Amino acid sequence: MTMKAIEITAFGAPDVLRLGVRPVPVPGAGELLIRVAASGVNRPDVLQRKGHYPVPAGASDIPGLEVAGVIAQGDPQELARAGFRLGERVCALVAGGGYAEYCVAPIAQCLPVPKGLSDVEAASLPETFFTVWSNVFDRAQLQPGETLLIQGGSSGIGVTAIQLAKAMGAQVIVTAGSDEKCAACLALGADHAINYKTHDFQDEVKRLTNGQGVNVILDMVAGSYVAREIECLSEDGRLVIIAVQGGVKCEINAALVLRRRLTVTGSTLRPRPLAFKAAIAQACLKTVWPLIESGRIKPVIHSTFAAPDAAQAHALMESNQHVGKIVLTWSMA
Repeated sequence: MTMKAIEITAFGAPDVLRLGVRPVPVPGAGELLIRVAASGVNRPDVLQRKGHYPVPAGASDIPGLEVAGVIAQGDPQELARAGFRLGERVCALVAGGGYAEYCVAPIAQCLPVPKGLSDVEAASLPETFFTVWSNVFDRAQLQPGETLLIQGGSSGIGVTAIQLAKAMGAQVIVTAGSDEKCAACLALGADHAINYKTHDFQDEVKRLTNGQGVNVILDMVAGSYVAREIECLSEDGRLVIIAVQGGVKCEINAALVLRRRLTVTGSTLRPRPLAFKAAIAQACLKTVWPLIESGRIKPVIHSTFAAPDAAQAHALMESNQHVGKIVLTWSMA
């Protein structure tokens, strides 16, 4: 049995993404097979396409880290133990293989589609919500009443972090690259938005916090930003780096780290073990899914593309003109 899938035919520009034919994967122990309705597009997919994000051992070389669809195959007893059944709508975090009509996923990394959400909306959840929960709340331990600075507030990660942090009682400051993007972040609940192309975020953060600084920073830029972010942190502040779009090297004021008792940390999600991701899934199911189902947190979808147009989706992501998520759709006919 075969399926359609988006393949990276060579490392390079978006047009290296082509529709191909692959065997339908077979789920192993602890896995299920999803008939995919929608696949989320994420920045790591772009990095993989360019040859900058090696596929973890044992993972599919097909790009795509999050999907939504229906359970097509799986051991009935394993499914029952997890509270699932064949034909149920689920979304899942995967280590690869998401840009395809069928995708294998660990059962422990699957969650029911929140009530009221479409497949497109559900496919936008796993990668971003798992990432934000793991880094902002598990690693950085953001607390109610604290202030979070999000670099890139209009990205898929950013719109998720804004809503989650506000739902948990934090204050939120974001940076974005245009006045329109800043307005979109404010509409989602951010308390302040800084256009980093017209204002210095370091000066603005100090002004907005009366010189106290922020408690937590979620950084997707790194590079020269790190030194400036350390200047923006309050005492006992925490900087979490989750991407290095601005480069991998920086020079910092280590004395500030000492005097203010700062924590500089970071993480990647894709290569982490199953048990780690399963714990995040359960935390999201318990704490985040009710917020989505009640409407307090809403998926933000900028654009959808038919899966064969994945190259256009990647070109849009690299243009940085989007606010929220980009999703591929597959025909369920």
